[in-house]
Amino acid sequence: MKLIFDPEALVEMREAAAFYEHCQPGLGRSFLDAVEVASAEIMKHPLMWRKIKGRFRRYLVQRFPYGLIYAEQGNVIYVAAVMHLKRKPGYWYGRQTIPGKQGAAKR
Repeated sequence: MKLIFDPEALVEMREAAAFYEHCQPGLGRSFLDAVEVASAEIMKHPLMWRKIKGRFRRYLVQRFPYGLIYAEQGNVIYVAAVMHLKRKPGYWYGRQTIPGKQGAAKR
């Protein structure tokens, strides 16, 4: 199985990590580690978490108010957003297409 992050999701992840690192040294690394754990759990059990819109599901990142919004299709898991849970919940809806190997970043 392959995990692909939308380019905008990668930006969201990096910005959140930078914010947490600014708040407390090492916290940004902890955030990235938590996203890594979330990614591994999704890859192990892609259908386990609650559907939130269409085929998209949400995995809640431990220790942080973030969720990974993802869809599984065949052997690909597409992460559409690394979403802060207290902000604009539907902003990622425009990212609903799993890229056909174009413009997607592998993780």
